[in-house]
Amino acid sequence: MTRNGLVEQAQVARQASITLANLSTEQKNQMLLAAAAGLRRGVEKILSANQLDLGPAQAMVDRGELSSSAYQRLILNRNKIEQMALNMESVAQLPDPVGTVLRGTRLAEDLDLYRVSCPIGVLLVIYESRPEVTVQISALAIKSGNAVILKGGSEVTHSNQILAEIILESLSVFDFMPVGAVQMLNTREEVSQLLESSDCIDLIIPRGSNALVRHIQAHSKAPVLAHADGICHVYLDESADPEKSEEVVIDAKIQYPAVCNAMETLLVHEKVPESLLIRILEKLQKEQVELRVCEKTARNLAGTNSLQMSPATEEDWRTEYTDLILSVKTVASLEEAVSHINTYGSKHTDSIVTENKKRAEWFMNQVDAAGVFWNASTRFADGFRYGFGAEVGVSTSKTHARGPVGLEGLVIYKYKLYGHGQGVARYEGSENTYLHEAIDLQ
Repeated sequence: MTRNGLVEQAQVARQASITLANLSTEQKNQMLLAAAAGLRRGVEKILSANQLDLGPAQAMVDRGELSSSAYQRLILNRNKIEQMALNMESVAQLPDPVGTVLRGTRLAEDLDLYRVSCPIGVLLVIYESRPEVTVQISALAIKSGNAVILKGGSEVTHSNQILAEIILESLSVFDFMPVGAVQMLNTREEVSQLLESSDCIDLIIPRGSNALVRHIQAHSKAPVLAHADGICHVYLDESADPEKSEEVVIDAKIQYPAVCNAMETLLVHEKVPESLLIRILEKLQKEQVELRVCEKTARNLAGTNSLQMSPATEEDWRTEYTDLILSVKTVASLEEAVSHINTYGSKHTDSIVTENKKRAEWFMNQVDAAGVFWNASTRFADGFRYGFGAEVGVSTSKTHARGPVGLEGLVIYKYKLYGHGQGVARYEGSENTYLHEAIDLQ
């Protein structure tokens, strides 16, 4: 598509966003439930399209261009499709984030100011791999009253296309559904051209590799809600409970290693019993996890014949594997663990396992991340698990939204002022004064 054609497409989305912003909660929920039903009806079409993607993707794996873990993220089955439909329905059940009065102030007699939530407008969401993201983002955009332009990974073009088609077909039966509310781009070139259209796009949300996010940030004229990396840590403190340590570490690494909230580095206090660390690493190794350890860890476990370990490099601490690889480092103190996380982490999610509440709170206050957990797996950092219904992404930046971004992260606010014909001059140098009283919103 030409640049002019893309701008026109974005302008259509702009007009659609105005209509969407003023739909009722019932209307938006009707569309979401219809889309869920459409996904269930279209199972065979979705599976057939997914097979068209998996053949070339397997060839990419064979050539070393795609990791096996990334390949697994492309695969759709009946259970995943049912989960997509359930996600649509769960978003429909969530409270409408639009039109909420956040604050009220009586500026003066008969002059009331309200801060009210409203949609952002037009979203451009760029993502890789998982085709179910197409459904999650569409659901959240509709419920939050935003128009959305989607660009999925080229490795799942057919899957993304059929999912978008089914959603649009399901929504087309509603006469209040605006044209252009959900759109799909096909090429990277189209994305590059849209990045320069800051007057058409209100927010860009990139999900994927560090390289993708950095490219978007460098070339976009519109605001970017970024998720650059998922270098998540679990720290076993000296007072860590053995059973909790084992469950948290193993779950954080192997429950689903190909996602951004999986643990990439395990930090271990030097006073943690070697027997506990050995038991945990042996279980990870049985799950085919490759162990890359620091010099201190290697020395401490040198006599353990059951473990196969390779030296960790400086680059390992900075790497998001999204694979069955784990870096392990022994630290002398809680302070050293936090310093390591703040130096090498990606501000995504980090967890401490300890029975000491004071040390846990200090860790959670000191670690600079969107999610800080105590005695819990990093895998809980997810919009669905947080009760958001779904997520449009995980923000590791410090903007209006941080961590898993659900409906609340897709709205902003406007100020509504209700007067009775007043002008500012009435309050300048006269007996009329501003009250600035809080209005009870209950």
